[in-house]
Amino acid sequence: MELGFFTMPIHPLDKDWRLTLKEDREAFLLADELGFTEAYCGEHVTDQAENITSCAMFIASLASDVKNMRLGTGTVNMPNAHPAAVAAQVAMLDHMLDGRFNFGISPGGLLSDAEVFGNLDADRNEMFLEGINTVLKIWEGEAPYNIEGKHWKITTERTSMAEIGQGIMPKPLQRPHPPIVVTAVAPFSKGVTEAAARGWDPISANFLMPQWVASHWPKYVEGCERIGRPALTENWRVARSVFVADDLDTAREYALGPDSPYRFYYKQILTKMRKNNRLGLFKTHRDQPDEEVTLESVLENLVTWGTPDKVTDDLLAYRETVGDFGTLLYAGKDWVDPELGRRSMVLLAEKVKPAFNAAISSKTQAAQ
Repeated sequence: MELGFFTMPIHPLDKDWRLTLKEDREAFLLADELGFTEAYCGEHVTDQAENITSCAMFIASLASDVKNMRLGTGTVNMPNAHPAAVAAQVAMLDHMLDGRFNFGISPGGLLSDAEVFGNLDADRNEMFLEGINTVLKIWEGEAPYNIEGKHWKITTERTSMAEIGQGIMPKPLQRPHPPIVVTAVAPFSKGVTEAAARGWDPISANFLMPQWVASHWPKYVEGCERIGRPALTENWRVARSVFVADDLDTAREYALGPDSPYRFYYKQILTKMRKNNRLGLFKTHRDQPDEEVTLESVLENLVTWGTPDKVTDDLLAYRETVGDFGTLLYAGKDWVDPELGRRSMVLLAEKVKPAFNAAISSKTQAAQ
C-alpha cells in the first residue's frame, strides 16, 4: 500500500482564508516530505467552507516546492469551465510539474456551483463527457481547430497564423495526456466502469460506507475487461478519513469530540447530502430509513482513529471489507490543532504504513 493525500478542505466559516490556504499548502509539503506518492485537492467557487476555488491555481502554487510526489486535480468540475481553458491550464501545469501531474475530473457535485455557472438544470453528465472529450480532441489535434459540440464550439480557423504560432494551443508534457482519474461517489458506480473502459482510474471517495467502496472494484474490472486491459489493484485509490495520535484519549477526542474537525467535516457533508436526497452514501443498506442516518453513525463508520497499532489493525480490517487497493488517500481536514494534524500524518507514514504492509506481506507468504 502506498500513501497519498486528498483534500476537499472544509474549514470553519470564520477562519481566516489566508491561514487555511497556508495550512493546506503545509499539509501538501509535509506529505511530500513523508514519502506520499501523490496528492489531490478539490475546488468549489460557492462554498465558504470548501474554499479552494481553483485546484489548478492551488497546485501551481506548489509546483516549485513539491519535489517528489505527483499532484492532481481532485477534481476539475468540467461543466463549470470552458474546455479550451481547461486544456490550456492543464497542459501548462503538466509542464510546470515536469510531467508529475494527474488529471482528476468530474461533473461536479456542489449544486450552488452549478447554479452560479448556469448549468443547474442542464444535463451535467452530458456536459462532463463533452467537456473531457473536447479537451482530448484539442490535445490530439492540430491547429486550426474545428471542434463543435452541443455545449461548446472550439475553433481558431478565422484567426490562425501558424507561422508565428497564433491560434495554436499547448499540449501536455505527458503524451498522449496525463493520467486521468475520476472520483467515484456512488455505490455500484457505472462511472467507474466507463472510466476504466477509457483507460482511466478510480478514486473511491472517503464519504462512502465500506460496503459501497467494495462495490467499485467489480465495476472497475468490468470496464477493464471490456477493452482487454489488465485490472490492477495498484491503480485503485481509496480515500479514507484517518487520524493517528500517540495516545488513545487524544485520538478519540480529536476524531470524535465536540470540537473535532472530523465531526465538523462530516456534519457539513451530511447536511448537504440530506438536503440533496443523497443519504444513500451514508446508509449501511439500501432500505435503511433516513432517520437512522445520524452524524454519530457516519463518524463511527467513516473515521479510522487511534494509536498507530489500533489504526493499523482497523485499516487491515477495512481492507478485508473493501478488497485490496494500491493507494490509501489520507483525507485532509482542518488543522484545529496544527501539531496534532501534522503528527497524524507523520505517524501514518512512519508507523502505520510499514506495519500495515508487513502484515499484508506475512499473510501473503503464509498463503503461499
